[in-house]
Formats: sequence, C-alpha cells, structure tokens
Amino acid sequence: MPQVSLTVNGKAFSVEVEARTLLVELLRDKLHFTGTHIGCDTSQCGACCVKVDGMSVKSCTFLAVQAEGAEVTTIEGLAAADGTLHPMQEMFREHHALQCGYCTPGMVMSAIDLVETHPDGLTETQIREGLDGNLCRCTGYHNIVKAVAAAWPLMHDKPAAIAAE
Repeated sequence: MPQVSLTVNGKAFSVEVEARTLLVELLRDKLHFTGTHIGCDTSQCGACCVKVDGMSVKSCTFLAVQAEGAEVTTIEGLAAADGTLHPMQEMFREHHALQCGYCTPGMVMSAIDLVETHPDGLTETQIREGLDGNLCRCTGYHNIVKAVAAAWPLMHDKPAAIAAE
C-alpha cells in the first residue's frame, strides 16, 4: 500500500493508505479531522471542501495519494491557537450564516478561497456564483452571502466589502 506524507493544519503525517482512498476518508477516518463532512460522494454538494496547497478542493473526489507532499488545511486549522476564529468563521457566526451546520465547514473553506482570489472586491453576484458548488439546504444563502461580504474587508484589510454590480 502507498505511503502518503502530508501536512494537515501545520502538523506532519505519514500514513499508509490503499491507492483508492479518498482524501476525505484519510482526513476523517485515519487522521480524525471530522470537521470535513461527506455529503454526496460525487463532488456535487461541497461539504467536503478543504484547501490543498492553498486551493479549495472537493476532497470526496481527490485521491489521498494526490496529496503527497501537500499542505492541507481543514476547518479545524482555521482558528488561531488561542481559539480566535478566522474572520470568515466569525462572520458566519455573526451573520447567522448557518443552521444545521452540515455544509458550513465546506462553505467556509470555499468562501475563504473565493475572497482570497478576489483582492479587488466581490459583487453579490460573484459571491453567489463563486459558491454555487456548495449546497445548503437550510439557510437560503442570503446570510451566507452577507457573511462572505462582511469577511472580505477583514481578510484584505480594506474598508469596502462589495463592489458595485
């Protein structure tokens, strides 16, 4: 069986896995990072989103062996050591952008990637389109969009959150 060496949330791991093991299975079952959820197993819902080498990926369709040598960040790796939430997590909390919470880890990870890749601002339409690969059956997305817009200036240290449409 292949050996996979990777860093998850700043900690190095070397794990033996079957070649067909998905990254989400490695994270949840072998490394016990259970904040990453399995929703659909088909890359449709986004509940399994994590960052691999700084890019958001759906870990239910990403083989663990593909993460060899990678830096992986899960929802557990966002908060500071003292418990201070990442700005996106804080805005999700402040704007009530979750209900059952099942989609929240993947939604937060995708939202962070979206904000990081738009340093000049985001329109509401861009936020909605940027998160269209993440499904939420509870919230109706309105508060999620507000949370992402509110996190943008915090993450970029700029005053304006939403660019003109």
